[in-house]
Amino acid sequence: MTHPTIPVQVVRLPQAEDLALPHYASAGAAGLDLQAAITEPVELQPGARALVPTGLKVGLPRGYELQIRPRSGLALRHGITLPNAPGTIDEDYRGEIGVIVMNAGSEPFILVRGMRIAQAVLAPVVRLSWEEVDTLDETARGTAGFGSTGFVAVPVDPA
Repeated sequence: MTHPTIPVQVVRLPQAEDLALPHYASAGAAGLDLQAAITEPVELQPGARALVPTGLKVGLPRGYELQIRPRSGLALRHGITLPNAPGTIDEDYRGEIGVIVMNAGSEPFILVRGMRIAQAVLAPVVRLSWEEVDTLDETARGTAGFGSTGFVAVPVDPA
């Protein structure tokens, strides 16, 4: 299957000159891996977070955002996640893309230059317009909130 492509302008900053541009790792991949454009290793202690530069600036087309999401392998193996996931790069932002990385694991983690730290997914944006009303239609769920749809806690094996 051929996926539609949308041209996106990119500026590679001097600190990323030797890093490859993000690319799709497989034919069916939805996201492109973003790399750390750091000059020195960054040690993240458990619970710590850091803003990691990518060395990239983008010019998104009107009606699109770039979502910044965690990489599942880093999350599973090391507890490395993005605390604001998904992060949003708006169509009118022209600064360097930075990724807020957090160590939710139990061991220190070292970020190195060129490490794939997050993935970026291009997504269309639909905007809402508020329609203020006095009441909402009734549903079977009604006002039932957290856990009301059958959430069951599953014990985690610490091994």
